[in-house]
Amino acid sequence: MKPRILVTGGAGYIGSHTVVELANAGYEPIILDDLCNSSRFALKGIEKILGYLPEFHKIDLLDYPNLESYLKTADIQGTIHFAAYKAVGESVMNPLKYYRNNLDSLINLLYLLKERSKNFIFSSSCTVYGQPDHLPVTEDSEFKKAESPYGFTKQVCERILSDTVLAEKYNVIALRYFNPVGAHPTHFIGELPLGVPQNLVPFITQAAIGKRDSLTVFGNDYPTPDGSCIRDYIHVVDVAKAHVKALERLMGFTPEKQEKGNYEFYNLGTGKGNSVLEVIHAFEKVNKVKLPYHIGPRRSGDVIQIWGDVKKSQEGLHWVAERDLNDMMETAWNWEKYLQMHAHEIQD
Repeated sequence: MKPRILVTGGAGYIGSHTVVELANAGYEPIILDDLCNSSRFALKGIEKILGYLPEFHKIDLLDYPNLESYLKTADIQGTIHFAAYKAVGESVMNPLKYYRNNLDSLINLLYLLKERSKNFIFSSSCTVYGQPDHLPVTEDSEFKKAESPYGFTKQVCERILSDTVLAEKYNVIALRYFNPVGAHPTHFIGELPLGVPQNLVPFITQAAIGKRDSLTVFGNDYPTPDGSCIRDYIHVVDVAKAHVKALERLMGFTPEKQEKGNYEFYNLGTGKGNSVLEVIHAFEKVNKVKLPYHIGPRRSGDVIQIWGDVKKSQEGLHWVAERDLNDMMETAWNWEKYLQMHAHEIQD
């Protein structure tokens, strides 16, 4: 019997790619998503790739009675928790929305999973490090003051998890992503922002295809080589494959022999940084497309530069990022062109 893995936010960007990789690795993914920040179009894409649609339940994790009703009878051996709001800029404008959703959804899950399955993978973020003093960032780097409410929710969630592990014998792995971009090589799933994109790459592709008049580069006066912010960009398929590796590690733990739970955390990145302007130029070069962009003022909540040390994930998870920036930009563009052809099918 295939291990059944609950994937909250499984219709979202990273969630949908992870559902595909789980199925390919011999697991049975169960998708929970309220579709508030995703679309059934992603479910159609998953079905096209796999040849079937995994079990899907439309459930809001803040709806405790409905979530409790489902989990009472759910047969699952592990959980991967993606469901959260994730836009830095929006979190600055609407912090209460982020605190309520990102914190309460995790707490509800942990309460209700105690009697079901205590294997838990958490979708964390490099934003937990704030603006680091030293680069690259290692997992031993202390948490600095979060630059945004979104980043702070990730810090608090990790504290909630580390405390819960001590009390409830959960086995938890927190994966601290840097900047996932790109799309599945089939171009059937990818990043699908509803409304105006909050992240760089979908704004690049939308500007290139004419959905947006121009891309704004938020600041070119930072203390970096070209003045724009630097991030560690990683292909979303590499991120998805890391979740499979993390799950394999979790499934190897033996709760009945444990005196306490396990809490581990790993950086997921390529180990190097690229500036916003470098990403733009890579997109133009690999896709032979001229991108309309202009320089705007700095954006509140943005970290100046960050990239990660990924030795721990290479050694502990036996995982390494395989795809480069050109592949990220090429697959993102193929996905945008696919969306253009199927725009009439997309439902909010």
